[in-house]
Amino acid sequence: MKNFFSVEDVDNVSDLIKEAIHLKKNPFLFQDIGKNKTIGLVFFNTSLRTRISCQKAAFNLGCHTWVLDIHKDSWKIEMSDGVVMEKTQEHFKEAISVMSLYCDILAIRTFPNLLDRNYDYKEVLFKKILTYSQVPVVNMESATLHPLQSLADVMTIAELRPYSTKQKCKVVLSWAPHIKPLPHSVANSFSQWVSQIEEIDFTITCPKKYDLYEKFSKGVNITYHQNEAFLNADFIYAKNWSSYIDYGKVLCRDSDWMITEKKMRLTNQAKFMHCLPIRRNIVVEDAVLDSQYSIVLRQAENRIYAAQIIFLKILQSLS
Repeated sequence: MKNFFSVEDVDNVSDLIKEAIHLKKNPFLFQDIGKNKTIGLVFFNTSLRTRISCQKAAFNLGCHTWVLDIHKDSWKIEMSDGVVMEKTQEHFKEAISVMSLYCDILAIRTFPNLLDRNYDYKEVLFKKILTYSQVPVVNMESATLHPLQSLADVMTIAELRPYSTKQKCKVVLSWAPHIKPLPHSVANSFSQWVSQIEEIDFTITCPKKYDLYEKFSKGVNITYHQNEAFLNADFIYAKNWSSYIDYGKVLCRDSDWMITEKKMRLTNQAKFMHCLPIRRNIVVEDAVLDSQYSIVLRQAENRIYAAQIIFLKILQSLS
């Protein structure tokens, strides 16, 4: 594996999930591979789980890490090309090139502007990172995707409902309310990964005008009726995202889309999933989030092993 930007960089999703689960049982099995290796973690936006899980993943592999918050720890970075730099000290091109000289793997988290759909969905910023970096790059979240989160998600589903069972596992990604516009990255990426697994029967439920970009939802069952989608579901993944059609806009503030105990009773005792952070009693009721069916902490824990298996694959390719 040379870079990890999306599921398209994975040869076999099912095999990768099995390897991640095995690694979780033996987290220090490959500690020697990270000897004298450094992983750089660069953040263009706030992070909690991604930052700490990646540090822990690197530690498990025997790697050193350094962490850089672009907005607090460096010169002001100029992102545009061809500008007269009167107000900024360092250009993005040199910054990424230099940072890549100081590590063996460069992991970067960016964020969409939610203003220019063309810019975000062309992944302009991340493509520049891939161009300027002199070492392998790992996507800790981009304008449109969050593959480490999705790998942790499908790993969690596999742990709790092995894909080897004869009956397909019904997984529902449900839009839920939020007070501000959010990116599509988690929803896009989850849909992309789950669609790779034949043993999963996948449905997206969302209000009208909240359909995901077709590239990430092609062939997926989509319904605008949440209760209908929840019937006999095995997993409910709640997530908010802003409109793709009216890009970055909040078109629905209907609290009836919140995940409630009553709705969960329509399911097949479904496990409740969310990537965190989560706004209680806006996205989901306390009664659901605090129930025995909530697996959000297991998802968060699995972020370690999702990152670790990707770092391991890249380090093995460098050997």
